[in-house]
Amino acid sequence: MSEIVLGTGQKQTLRNILRLIEAVIMKREGHPRRIRLWTDDVKIEVSRPEFKGDFEHYDIRFPKDITDEEALRECVANYAEELTLEEDDFGWQIVAPPPDVEFTPKVLEALNKFSMVAHLPEVWRAEGFDFRLEKINIEMLFHAMVQYRASDIHLSAGLSPVFRIDNDTRFSEMMAPLSSAQISELIHRIAPIGFYEEFENYKQTSFSYHQAGVGYARVSAFMKNGTPHCTFRYLPEKIPSFEDLNIPREQLQSLAETPRGLILITGMTGSGKTTTLASLVDWINTHRAIHILTIENPIEFIHANKKGIISQRSIGQDVGSFGEAVTGALRHDPDVIQIGEMRDPDTIRAAINAAATGHLVLSTMHSNTSYEVINRIVSFFDPSERDLVRLQLRDCLKGVLCQRLVPRKGGGRIPAIEFLFNDIKPINDAIMKGDTDMIRIGMQQTVSHSMLFEHYLFKMFKNDLIDLEHARETATDVSVFDQLHMGTYAVPRLDSLKGG
Repeated sequence: MSEIVLGTGQKQTLRNILRLIEAVIMKREGHPRRIRLWTDDVKIEVSRPEFKGDFEHYDIRFPKDITDEEALRECVANYAEELTLEEDDFGWQIVAPPPDVEFTPKVLEALNKFSMVAHLPEVWRAEGFDFRLEKINIEMLFHAMVQYRASDIHLSAGLSPVFRIDNDTRFSEMMAPLSSAQISELIHRIAPIGFYEEFENYKQTSFSYHQAGVGYARVSAFMKNGTPHCTFRYLPEKIPSFEDLNIPREQLQSLAETPRGLILITGMTGSGKTTTLASLVDWINTHRAIHILTIENPIEFIHANKKGIISQRSIGQDVGSFGEAVTGALRHDPDVIQIGEMRDPDTIRAAINAAATGHLVLSTMHSNTSYEVINRIVSFFDPSERDLVRLQLRDCLKGVLCQRLVPRKGGGRIPAIEFLFNDIKPINDAIMKGDTDMIRIGMQQTVSHSMLFEHYLFKMFKNDLIDLEHARETATDVSVFDQLHMGTYAVPRLDSLKGG
């Protein structure tokens, strides 16, 4: 529990002051059954038998100079069964209701009258006590995620669990609002050795948790406004196939069969990059007799040895950093290296070098389109290095898959995919120049296996998987989609790449 300071304003009733203070405590720590509030002169303690509803017991101590004694005694006389007034060294003490007297709504009426004769302070210090302490049932949370088909669940003090379903947040109707004590206990209970200490020291941590028979979760725990928040990203035990994910087998298999080079799965947060990457690695593991090394933070999908053998390393537990792990990976005899995310120059440099030395490197990045990836990678480096990085990307980048999730007809979401294959000279040259517009035009040439979002969305719309409104909303360039829809689309001429 932590002390708060709150200005409640002048001429407030005691009940309004309590409502304002309770609201702040509830957001930070959950619903209290007891509150203590005080100033230099006034001390108040209130309690109730449940976590909600009016407080039913009041102990108020205040000096004589904040009220008119005659008006105070008259108020107490009018509510003799609801209030007791005692004089002590501090000044006055009011207890409501008196000992051994049951609470009734008339007690609240009496307190309102008291508020009218007392001059209550406008700035208070307060603490909450007696929050919910019962342990959160982690198995029930996992079953609820499966039942609701939720991608995530958020646990925050003062709120019931919040599920993310089809990208919308929905409050649980089954569970009561949680307290910060419950969330802290849960994090301590499920965090691997060292991770709870990291949470205490650095106010955030991330790890993987396995609920046997139900699934895995990537757990992110962090502090906000001085209280813990915990997010679970659900991951099934069985790694989904290309068909399960509704992503095209032909293009994914083509990427999976690539012997060497760099392949990136991109998209915005929550677009399913991690799941698609896991499906790609699982296909390679199932069909190719090779060694696959994964470097993740934390490990999410758990792979079993199949036709290939697979080694999964966790940042912080098995190795210090992504860059260190990728550099060291070259000594571990891998054929395929999966990097959880390329997010700093050292990791990107090591990944490009690994791809250039004959390994297949798979990774993810945050990007809104596939053709923006080149400049996004280059932007991580100093200007003096950028020409070299573009040259390396021209030679080692084999493909970029970018995905967005679109509401599906009948419910749920389905991925829209954009493919960039480095398979024709115009695209190859555009990568070297770092010209995003040139790459986009090259992707539209019929000789390339690349495909823009607009083409993929139009195909989904024609197959009655998504409606027109969501297809247009998801398109990067609505005019291209509209041309496809109206039948007026024409492939841009390659000579439009000149003289831009």
